[in-house]
Amino acid sequence: MRAVVVEEPGGPEVLTPVQVPEPVARPGEELVRVRAAGVNRADLLQRRGLYPPPPGAPAWPGLEVAGETDDGRRVAALLGGGGYAELVAVPHELTLPVPADLTDEHAAALPEVLATVLSTFDAAGLAHGGTVLVRGASGGIGSVAVQVARHAFGARVLATAGGPERVARVAALTVDVALDHRSDDLVRQVLDATGGAGVDLVLDVVGAAALADNLAMLADGGRVAVIGTQRGSRAELDLGLLLARRVGVVGTTLRSRPPEAKARIMGDVRERLWPLVLDGRIRPVLHAALPLERAADAHRMMEAGEVFGKVVLVP
Repeated sequence: MRAVVVEEPGGPEVLTPVQVPEPVARPGEELVRVRAAGVNRADLLQRRGLYPPPPGAPAWPGLEVAGETDDGRRVAALLGGGGYAELVAVPHELTLPVPADLTDEHAAALPEVLATVLSTFDAAGLAHGGTVLVRGASGGIGSVAVQVARHAFGARVLATAGGPERVARVAALTVDVALDHRSDDLVRQVLDATGGAGVDLVLDVVGAAALADNLAMLADGGRVAVIGTQRGSRAELDLGLLLARRVGVVGTTLRSRPPEAKARIMGDVRERLWPLVLDGRIRPVLHAALPLERAADAHRMMEAGEVFGKVVLVP
């Protein structure tokens, strides 16, 4: 079968389509013929040698796919790696049934995102009816996170994006307030939008560079949930602020969790979020679907910051 492998760490040009042996399903697994594979920032890190796959996973990138099982069922699946290929083996409990009105390209954009967002909201203790700020809501995770916050948690949703055009597009994603995170007074705008109270949760992909502002935008007892470090992984933290206002910082990641933890998370996704996909309240935003051979172009698009929503690869 064809797969896109990383021959050595480096830029997008190291992504190489090659022939590799087909996977063999182990007990509890099933084979899925891939019709589309989601592209995530974790894949970019793996390509650079900074995010190795967990033990037992294929060496090539790809954390989510949609396709067909041997018995003809359409499924979407969460993977530890190996999605940039024509065929994957996946535990049955990590699959989700794909409805007839959802394309393979859209379905492939959901498993990793939904699992990440739901497990993060739960880890941060988001209560129903809270107030959430999603930073970077024009990305693959952010554009779905605002929908999950609204429809699964009944939250009031604030969101940020970079530049007027992207802010306007984010505003259409069922958010209450859309702001430009390039603004010099973002903290003031968030506080003004919440009547000075701040938000209960900040979902952040920026990392160190945004930590001080994120803490300043929290309500008493609020949390910053960090799921990315696009602008650094080290920052100073004022512990006095955490003590005085009972705020906190949590960090989560999905790929390195043990199989049983992933199975529990996907069970929660199946029970709490997938019905919202089935009835159309949650839908991914698809920026582009590219042939598998153009994986390097997909990575370049993401690194250039031009992607709104998700990019998928089609074998």
